[in-house]
Amino acid sequence: MNFPPAELEQLTTHIFAAAGCEPAEAERVAARLVGSNLVGHDSHGVIRVPTYVQWLRDGKVFANRSMEVVFENEAIAVVDGQCGLGQSIGEQAMQLGIEKSAKHGVSVIALRNSGHLGRIGDWPEMAARTGKMSLHFVNTSGAGILVAPFGGIERRLSANPFAAGVPTSDGEPIILDMSACTIAEGKIRVALNQGKRVPDGCIIDSEGNPCNDPKIFYGDPPGAILPIAGHKGSGLSFMIEMLAGALTRGSCSNPTNADRVVNGMLSIIIDQGAFGSDDSFYDEVRQFIDFVKSSRTVSEDGEILVPGEMEQRTKTRRSAEGIELDDTTWGQICATCAELNVQHDFPAPGNTTGDQSGLSIPGGE
Repeated sequence: MNFPPAELEQLTTHIFAAAGCEPAEAERVAARLVGSNLVGHDSHGVIRVPTYVQWLRDGKVFANRSMEVVFENEAIAVVDGQCGLGQSIGEQAMQLGIEKSAKHGVSVIALRNSGHLGRIGDWPEMAARTGKMSLHFVNTSGAGILVAPFGGIERRLSANPFAAGVPTSDGEPIILDMSACTIAEGKIRVALNQGKRVPDGCIIDSEGNPCNDPKIFYGDPPGAILPIAGHKGSGLSFMIEMLAGALTRGSCSNPTNADRVVNGMLSIIIDQGAFGSDDSFYDEVRQFIDFVKSSRTVSEDGEILVPGEMEQRTKTRRSAEGIELDDTTWGQICATCAELNVQHDFPAPGNTTGDQSGLSIPGGE
């Protein structure tokens, strides 16, 4: 089915309001989830709605929470998310970091105990809209342990996202949003719902054999995701755990916390204006973009994109054409609507793509 973004966002807002969120928070969560679909990151879009609602019911995440400032000075803050919904807690933490960096040139925000933070690219994008550069390191302390370290076959690492953003003077910000592993768990779930296989080189079964079947990844015993670039990705993941888990004083990936998904995020926000004139910065950014794009391409009709450019193109297209959801995902959302007595005018889903009974789907990163 194909959904107009505004109508899908409105429905998602109604769902979270019915699940106990105050209107402002329901709107914020809905906007972030649908926004992820708009830019092409369906893994962090409305496919998450049923999981988030179930977490609210089970007390694994809480509505309407405000972050607690544990410590702060002019440039640093340690904040506790109180297991609130990550789309709300993440925005609160970033707003504090933006305000501090505007006053002092730089800020470091150590966020711990947040609910699932969603698409991490949202946070450097938020900073870039105010003219700030930023770096973000994220871990999941328990239920999101999904990745085998280089040379191993058992899950020991989380997906460990890393994101960075750079503002530009005459267009969309440059946004790098990636993980230290080959594929986000949410993308495996999208493949599962669509009845598709995952690409080669992304996951292994419980014996360490390469596989493409998402059902094997979610099976018993489960498979694991591989790190990017072998030992390099594994090393990057390890260091992100140190920053987002140990330094924040939240927790590194630890199976004793496996009853819920809890994110930690270390964010460094930089006011580039504190380092010189805006014109000199933006001119250098534009000159470098132009230089990189001037490279000869592999194919005659090829082009070179900067980080975030593909997402902006997808957003433009999906804003006009709508957001397509597979029958399984839409069916799960409809079931959540029925449970919460949320009415809508969209038609019921058609045939779903397969049986998911017996699969352990944790709703990780």
